[in-house]
Amino acid sequence: MEHVERLVVFVVLLVVQVLILNHICLFQVATPLLYVFFPITFRRGTPKWMILLWSFGLGLMVDMFSNTPGLATGCLTLIGFIQPYLLEPLVPRDSAENLKTSAATLGVSKFATLCTILVALYCLLFFALESFTFFSWQLWLLRAGGSALLTLVLVFAVESIRSR
Repeated sequence: MEHVERLVVFVVLLVVQVLILNHICLFQVATPLLYVFFPITFRRGTPKWMILLWSFGLGLMVDMFSNTPGLATGCLTLIGFIQPYLLEPLVPRDSAENLKTSAATLGVSKFATLCTILVALYCLLFFALESFTFFSWQLWLLRAGGSALLTLVLVFAVESIRSR
């Protein structure tokens, strides 16, 4: 049953990103990248190979429809790799092995910490690889920071709806 839910979230995030969010660019610098929410929400105890495979697949699909060859795939796979290691210190010691990663189960501050680190890392890496130069590092930081902030706002909005 969980795999069906995961597939539905996969498809919804892909469609929303490709059809709506890719066409938003605030102040010519900030683009929301909501699909980063996907690897963040894997349960504790999910096999690492499964997180990597799902993250790779979503990144590949985003790349195919967004004309960003390899950018989303590589960056999202890295986030999928890091998520279990970053999640482990944030969960309570006596929690279940298959604990759902959400603000309700982790607490708002720990969930916000997890999301902020992963989204910021994703945006920094994504825009560094996209520009492939540090000649205009101010623009790179502005794009990465603006996109991370916009993405975090959307992630917390989706999380508030999801936890109801």
